[in-house]
Amino acid sequence: MKKSLAIFDMDGTLVDSMGYWNRLADEYLAQRGIPPLSGALKEESIALTMLGTARIFMREFGLPGPPEAIRGEINGLMELHYRADVELKPGAAACLERMRAAGFRMCVASSTAPALIDLCLRRLGARDYFEFLLSCEEVGVGKNRPDVYLEAARRLGGTPENTVIFEDILVAATTAKQAGFPLGVIYDANSDAEQPQLKALADCHFTRWDDEALLTWLGV
Repeated sequence: MKKSLAIFDMDGTLVDSMGYWNRLADEYLAQRGIPPLSGALKEESIALTMLGTARIFMREFGLPGPPEAIRGEINGLMELHYRADVELKPGAAACLERMRAAGFRMCVASSTAPALIDLCLRRLGARDYFEFLLSCEEVGVGKNRPDVYLEAARRLGGTPENTVIFEDILVAATTAKQAGFPLGVIYDANSDAEQPQLKALADCHFTRWDDEALLTWLGV
């Protein structure tokens, strides 16, 4: 079936922001005199919503909460980076333009709050490519389950078979692939260790959004 719909992850996929996110929890905890997260806690939190991460902080470090307040404080730190530092990944604007010209309908499905995605994409001039922005928090689970992808496809009016998903990390890519979506994976330096598995999993693995292999796969 011809691909005509597309769901994009935000961080590490559309924009080069994973370095900021990877440091964000430790930045937040350091402000409170708490040591950095252990490797095990980072692994536990990677596929969670921000509320899930906030609950880990409450459980492990005795932060008073509520989790919604912690989420707001963490998002506030990241907002500063979205306003000033984060850029689109190379070739993204050109690829989005070609996809729109070819008739693709597109959205973003992310663990990041929609307000932050909107702020960043508007600053970068890319918001108008996407019909809507959907957060894992709106569906209640992270990307270790397919709910956010299935809801995004439903809103686009499609099915997994004709809706391509773009991701950059293994846990999310695995979920998307197991749910039956065609999978495009973009290289991100922050997931170097996962690249062999990502390459084996992806229908199309690419390093830049203007890679000819990607454009040919999409038919644009």
